[in-house]
Amino acid sequence: MKNNISVLGLGKSGISAANLAVKLGNNVFASDVVKTKKLETLNKKVSVELGCHSDKILNSNIIIKSPGLCPDISILKKAQSKKIQILSEVSFALLNSKYRKIIAVTGTNGKTTTTDLISKIIKSEHKNSIAVGNIGVPLSDKALKTTKDTYITMELSSYQLEDSPNFKANISVLLNITPDHLNHHKTMRAYIKSKENIFVNQNKNDFLVVNYDDKICANLAKKAKSKVIFFSKKPLKNGVFYNDGKIVIQIGKKYFQMEPRINIFGMHNVENILASVAATYVAGIHLKSIEKIISKYKGVPHRIEFVKAINGVSYYNDSKATNVDSTRVALESFDKNINLIMGGQDKGFPYTPLKQLIKKKVKAVFLIGKASNKIKKDLRGASTFFDSKSLEQALKQVYMNSKDGDIVLFSPACASFDSFTNFEERGNIFKSLVNKLGK
Repeated sequence: MKNNISVLGLGKSGISAANLAVKLGNNVFASDVVKTKKLETLNKKVSVELGCHSDKILNSNIIIKSPGLCPDISILKKAQSKKIQILSEVSFALLNSKYRKIIAVTGTNGKTTTTDLISKIIKSEHKNSIAVGNIGVPLSDKALKTTKDTYITMELSSYQLEDSPNFKANISVLLNITPDHLNHHKTMRAYIKSKENIFVNQNKNDFLVVNYDDKICANLAKKAKSKVIFFSKKPLKNGVFYNDGKIVIQIGKKYFQMEPRINIFGMHNVENILASVAATYVAGIHLKSIEKIISKYKGVPHRIEFVKAINGVSYYNDSKATNVDSTRVALESFDKNINLIMGGQDKGFPYTPLKQLIKKKVKAVFLIGKASNKIKKDLRGASTFFDSKSLEQALKQVYMNSKDGDIVLFSPACASFDSFTNFEERGNIFKSLVNKLGK
């Protein structure tokens, strides 16, 4: 039956959902409050309004809401009063997908690396394996190509989970929870509540893979109806853990160990690997395949990514560090002599948790973006601060102030939207600027 579908928000996932709705034979209307949008990839059959969310949206029996839009905006309240069905892009895409298993990954940090690695491990034995969601490819793009043999690995943000209260995965992965997106969720309680949707609808036949070392995650696991598999950087009586360079699987009466070559930087990535091992093990992948893919895996861009060494100074791109905890992880990955570039659009949390680490490891902080004054205030006395008008100027200042043996770390602890389209653009510009230094 043909539906009248309205799509709210014309970002990547909104455009993808609108295109899928058209392919399914529906009448589609799309709305975005931004007056100018790049819509080259939007199907021409979609009717569009820009600059507002008008009541035209209500001439539909289904509304697909893009992640990040507040659920209490007036047009959605009107839709709720009219009992119009409101779906997330994730929910709409899943209704039109076929699959053998869904593996879902969430957490404040490490989602993309873990999703990517899990999908690659599964693909080593099941060619019909896709990685979708917040990783950059909306499921709506792939939905009509899925089959009953497809393994869908999904990276899900708090925004996507907030909008998907009926979501259910066969295997869910909860990596960590630290303050983030408080400008949207308002409170930590609301943020944590959104993360719960990754497992709240699971049953005793499903699995929840949880970081034992994260107190919030470990506490949430007590609510699970599914089988809980813990992972940890320390030995566990039952679970998947790291011990003296080896990964150990000790679940029930089963005991295995492997010693893959780990190519991705930092102990936080050991956690991501442990989560991937646990998820793919319960998905039925052979241990040899898991170990082989981990040993080949080089990670994804913009996560403490080595760019170049210039005159003995090593430059690292950590543009994906869009919150304080990500920057904390990056700082803990180096010993000392760090010149830190940070700043961007503030997300509503304090920077004070970084103060002692910066005092201990950072020679100077180079500030960019709108959050600069708040960062300087929160971190007063921790280091020397340079005000930089742009990323380009920050790099010029860093270049002049760095010596052989120093580390230059671009780890913003902020969103990118004050000056860049997204963290990928920000990271790519950083890498391009680094490659021009000294020439």
